[in-house]
Amino acid sequence: MVTDRLTDGVRIAQLLASEVTGNESDLRGLTVADADPDVEPTADGELAYRIVRERGDSADEFGGDESAEPVAEVYVQPDRARIEAIAAPDAAATAAGEVDLRVRPKTVHPPRTLVFVEDGAQVKRALPVLTAVRNASDDE
Repeated sequence: MVTDRLTDGVRIAQLLASEVTGNESDLRGLTVADADPDVEPTADGELAYRIVRERGDSADEFGGDESAEPVAEVYVQPDRARIEAIAAPDAAATAAGEVDLRVRPKTVHPPRTLVFVEDGAQVKRALPVLTAVRNASDDE
């Protein structure tokens, strides 16, 4: 029986980033962007990276890059990581509840959903949340 739990927020976020970049089937089209390799956890959470949905190689006629749309942000705290679902917050909340991750709404405009990943073993359980966000953002 394993008695040690991985509760380092930075390491949990790193594991999640590895899953996002390495999972080409369920999370196809999602990638990590704006990663801060030197991020230090804070009690309120420090932005570690964004998860973006790649939209292909399109750019508008004025040269703007429309190829990546942020769908979530990942923040690190000393003892956990927090996913903030930007796109499809309702889908994120439903998916998180189904896999027994702690979840709560963030009352900002536009609204977000916070999903807490409190140990390394929960990283795999967070993947259906990102899949739900990706799928729901396809429908928008």
